Amino acid sequence: MTQIDVTAADGHVFSMYRADPDGPRRGAVVVLQEIFGVNGHIRSVCDRLAALGYVAAAPALFDRVSRGYETGYAPEDVQSGLALMKDFDLDAALRDVAAAVNALQDEGPVSVMGFCLGGSLAYRIATQDARVASAACYYGGLIERFSDAAPLCPVRLFYGAEDPTISAENVATVRRKQPDLPVHVFPAGHGFSCDSRPAFDPDAAIIAWTISMRMIDEVSIQSATDVAAATETDT
Repeated sequence: MTQIDVTAADGHVFSMYRADPDGPRRGAVVVLQEIFGVNGHIRSVCDRLAALGYVAAAPALFDRVSRGYETGYAPEDVQSGLALMKDFDLDAALRDVAAAVNALQDEGPVSVMGFCLGGSLAYRIATQDARVASAACYYGGLIERFSDAAPLCPVRLFYGAEDPTISAENVATVRRKQPDLPVHVFPAGHGFSCDSRPAFDPDAAIIAWTISMRMIDEVSIQSATDVAAATETDT
C-alpha cells in the first residue's frame, strides 16, 4: 500500500492511494471517494480489492480544494465535506479520474467503483471514457443529472430506498432515461455499504459487493480471453 502522485491533463498533481495484490493481477479498479476524502473506509475498499487480485487506487479528488483532506462520518464531518463541495469542480474531478484510469492502464482492464459523490463520477466517466471497463456506482445522487448519456461499458447502480438524500423520483428518472441499465434498490439508507457509518446494512452491502465483483470479474475474464485469442491469431 503506497501513496503516489499523479498528474492530470491540466497539470494538477494529486495524491493517490494504491494497493497492489500479493499474487497474480487480474486487472485494476479506481475507487472514487465520498465527500469525506480518501479516508479509512475508501482505503479499506482498495485493500479488499487488492486481496482479490486487483490493483486498486483511490485518487484524492479534494486535493484541488483542500490537499490531504480526510474525515470520518460525524455530523460536523458531513457539514465540512458539503462546504468543500461549494468549490468542487466536477469537470476538473473527471480529469483526475481519467488520470487515475490512465495510471493503471498497464495493469489490465480498469474498472471504476464509486460511492456517493464518487458513485456519480463513476457513472459520468463511464459515459465519456472508453478505456473504463466497467463501473459500480453506489448511491450517486448526481447520476440523475448525467443520465441522458448512456454508459460505454457495463454499469451497475446501487441505491437505498430509505436514503433521505436521493429521492425515489431521482432513481425513477434514471430508470426512465436508461431503461436497460441494471438498477438495484435495497431497503437501506445512504451509505449502506460503509461499515463505518450508522446506515451500514450488511445484507445490502454483501449483495451489492457480490454484484459489483461479478461484473468486474467478467470484464477481466473477457479481456484475458480477448488477449489470448489475439495472441493465437498473431502466431
